[in-house]
Amino acid sequence: MFGWFWRRVGRIGMPAGRRGLGRAGERHAAKLLKKAGYRILGRNVRVRSGEADLVCEAPDRQTIVIVEVKTRNPGESASAQGSHVPPEASVHAWKKRKLLEVARELASANTWQGRPLRIDIVAVEWQEGRRPPLVRHYPDIVMDT
Repeated sequence: MFGWFWRRVGRIGMPAGRRGLGRAGERHAAKLLKKAGYRILGRNVRVRSGEADLVCEAPDRQTIVIVEVKTRNPGESASAQGSHVPPEASVHAWKKRKLLEVARELASANTWQGRPLRIDIVAVEWQEGRRPPLVRHYPDIVMDT
C-alpha cells in the first residue's frame, strides 16, 4: 500500500542522494578495475562481519581482492577551514580491521584459503565542473591478510 512512499523516500537516516553518489562511485571504481584487468566477482557482498563494496579477482587470476570504495562530492571533501580531505583518508584503523574480518570470512566461505588475498581502496572524487570524477586505486592497504 505504501510501497511508492518508501521507494520515493528511501531508507530512513540516509538521504537518497548519498546512496546514489555511493552507487555511482562503485560503478566508476568497477570500470577502472575492469580496465586494469580485474574481474568483478561481486558487488555489495554482505557477510556476518560486514560488507565488501567490490570483490574482484586480480589480473594474475590468483589473488582475490576486497575493494573498499570511498566516494566524495565537492561539498563533502572540504572542511570548515577550506582544506581538502581526500575520500581515502576516511579509512582508519577500525575500518581496516573490519575489512580484514570481512576478507577472512569471505575466504573461508568460498574456499579461498589457499589463494592470495588483499584489500584495496578505490577513491572516487567529483570536482566542480569536472566530469568524469577522479578515481584513485590504492592496492594492498592491509598487509597482514
